[in-house]
Amino acid sequence: MSRANLFSRLVVFVFLFLCVRAPAVSADVMLAGVYEGNVDIAGYLVSEKLDGVRARWDGKKLISRGGNVFAAPFWWTKDFPSETVDGELWMGKNMFEDTLSVVRKSSPHNGWAKVLFLVFDLPAHGGTFQERDKALRRVVSRAGSPYMKKVRQFEVQSPEHLAYLLEETVRAGGEGLMLHKKSGRYKSGRSSDLLKFKKSYDDEAVVVSHNKGKGKFRGMLGSLTVETPEGVRFKLGTGFTDEQRKNPPPVGSTVTYKYSGLTQNGVPKFPSFWRVREVK
Repeated sequence: MSRANLFSRLVVFVFLFLCVRAPAVSADVMLAGVYEGNVDIAGYLVSEKLDGVRARWDGKKLISRGGNVFAAPFWWTKDFPSETVDGELWMGKNMFEDTLSVVRKSSPHNGWAKVLFLVFDLPAHGGTFQERDKALRRVVSRAGSPYMKKVRQFEVQSPEHLAYLLEETVRAGGEGLMLHKKSGRYKSGRSSDLLKFKKSYDDEAVVVSHNKGKGKFRGMLGSLTVETPEGVRFKLGTGFTDEQRKNPPPVGSTVTYKYSGLTQNGVPKFPSFWRVREVK
């Protein structure tokens, strides 16, 4: 083999290696705090909390909260806007697992025809949420995509009205409500300008390590050590099926857990594993 051919093959190998090893694109999304009744409701717009898969369209590609690029078909995204929009991939109430099974596949497929991208923010706009919401309405209308819809935002009259709406939402099969501070600016990470209001608490964390089981769980998973976006580490030791203990979520995965509140140090009380949110 000539040196020229050898060099050409080496260049191709390095190129392919870098493509495979390329790091995922980060999606620095805004994360919600918890509504505890201590804010002025008049200063917020409210929307239904969607139990979908978080995603951001950056004008060219669709990115998950964990930084993975979704393999959405061209026909599904071809009418999407050039602006960056934040939202949820959604197939309907109580259909999170179905949605995840469609969007997590590594190549485009026709299953995406059942998925809607319900958008609720314009991260790069720079204005207040109320200004971003008005601009988002124009962006979505101008795009005219059948697969992108804007999430409805509305005002509430009082904390009692908000509680009533939560009960109605849950009764209809919804998950809860989101409160967006009208004057709030978009910022990455946890923010008090975005609050969730639910009947029970849940949140997400990244799996840091697996801890071996003892007794009846010998040879299986005992618990997961996980880390929140704020850097708080704790263990999840309950909520797993036997199959999940035999084949636990891999390190780097994002999992959802339920809990009953926070300690003074910000550690979740009585945390319990719920489900895998995203595999890295």
